[in-house]
Amino acid sequence: MSTLSSDDPAPDDDVVDQSRRSRVLPKVLVAAAVVVVLALVGVFTYAGSVDHSVEANLQQAEELPPDVPLDPADEPRPSRSTSAQDAVNYVIIGSDSRTADAGQGRSDVLMVLHLDGDRRGASLISFPRDMYVSIPGHGKNKINAAYSFGGAPLAVRTLEGLLDVRMDHVAIIDFAGFIALTDELGGVTVDNPYASVSQGYDFPVGNVTVRGEQALAYVRERHQLPGGDLSRSERQRLVVQAMLSKVGSKDVLLNPVRLNRFVGAAARQVTVDKDLTTTQLRKTALSVRFKPDDIISIQAPLDGFGTSPTGQSIDKVDTSRLKELKKALRQDTVDDYAARYPNG
Repeated sequence: MSTLSSDDPAPDDDVVDQSRRSRVLPKVLVAAAVVVVLALVGVFTYAGSVDHSVEANLQQAEELPPDVPLDPADEPRPSRSTSAQDAVNYVIIGSDSRTADAGQGRSDVLMVLHLDGDRRGASLISFPRDMYVSIPGHGKNKINAAYSFGGAPLAVRTLEGLLDVRMDHVAIIDFAGFIALTDELGGVTVDNPYASVSQGYDFPVGNVTVRGEQALAYVRERHQLPGGDLSRSERQRLVVQAMLSKVGSKDVLLNPVRLNRFVGAAARQVTVDKDLTTTQLRKTALSVRFKPDDIISIQAPLDGFGTSPTGQSIDKVDTSRLKELKKALRQDTVDDYAARYPNG
């Protein structure tokens, strides 16, 4: 408990007077109460307040595809792997718009967040927008075209067809929402591997704190980066991890007002599928046994670049490594895959 009262004056000749005790005791009780509230959700006012912020602001829509494909020629959605029944896969989509109608633009960010079944690990897998894949009902095209053709449901079905793994939930955020969330967090800090100057903002190598329009410029830059779109995907993963780390920090978690405010803002800015309920969100959050900084970050496997039959520049899929990634997702062993292929 000594660290909780480090700001108090040192005792004089080991005599602690009554006034000091009256100051220290409330601090200790408040700290203990906060820990208990966070640990035992369900019967505490704090948890109820967070739930209310989510329920009052969360935007839900039919973002998952139906289990039975509309086109008989398409494959049905994959069933859950019996060896990884408790694992959960979230599709994260960043776009110009969160509207549910098709034709709203292509997805600028496409990732899968895989939570291990035992909740002791997680992986963030990004899919560069120029990956050349099969899109159900539309032949082969860049993967980001799926969102343009059929919104989130088609983007999910495309990923499921590519990975042969069930996607459980979807979260969509537009650029305005991304700006708002980084602002709400007071900015996030990333270890920037490549320098660039984008839209008047300077991003040197090393620790860089970004927020608002500056953060958007950071994750959208690709022309000045050595890996182009691949380096941009890396930046996107860095920012997502930094945001998760910031939310999971004691500065946010142990500040009920700040946490509640962020949760409300996040709910307003993100659209999720109708199956993702407040109860599920809370249950999943409390089941996590890892720190945000421990999330594995990789890229979907590529095998160089090329040109499509229509003359578009494309990223070619590494089919051999993709088979290994499929197996790792089905068997909940993505950490082993990442150890073998740290760059995807």
